[in-house]
Amino acid sequence: MASDGDLVRLALGGQLVAYEELVRRWSARVLAVCHSKVRSALTAEELAQETLLRGFRALRTLDDPAKFGPWLCGIAARASLDWLKSGQARQVSLEGMSDGQADAWVLQPGETPEEATDRADEHRRLLGEVAALPEVYREVILLYYYDDVTYQELAAILGVSTATVNSRLTKARALLRERLTGLKR
Repeated sequence: MASDGDLVRLALGGQLVAYEELVRRWSARVLAVCHSKVRSALTAEELAQETLLRGFRALRTLDDPAKFGPWLCGIAARASLDWLKSGQARQVSLEGMSDGQADAWVLQPGETPEEATDRADEHRRLLGEVAALPEVYREVILLYYYDDVTYQELAAILGVSTATVNSRLTKARALLRERLTGLKR
């Protein structure tokens, strides 16, 4: 399997299939970065697409081809912040956050309608609480669960140590557990 650096060099040489492979590798993480910033799945998808296009157009400006992923995630963060600053941001409903999560509302085999409703309610509460987390915790949770990445990969994407990734994930999970347990009372 070719490294990111090799694929970048091939893409710069005109082989578009190499950039397609980079998109496959990094699109879930780019989407997670965008979603963590804008809190809307639909808007995040649009910003992720914009990020991938910006990345392609700016590929020649990448100093170290081996650092393509963190560079692209940086573009995603800037695209999201640009969108937020542009005044296009608006209050997003919980339904807007869960675009693309329709399977949460589907009746599973052997499940009663009441059980399905309870599961969907839990899913909505969880999404709402994730959206309410401070950005550093929301970002690490979304990146970790959007794309099954290691702590080392998260550390590289976020520009922090693996200990910081561990600490943020632990704190985010604790906050979610506390908030969700508090909602049930």
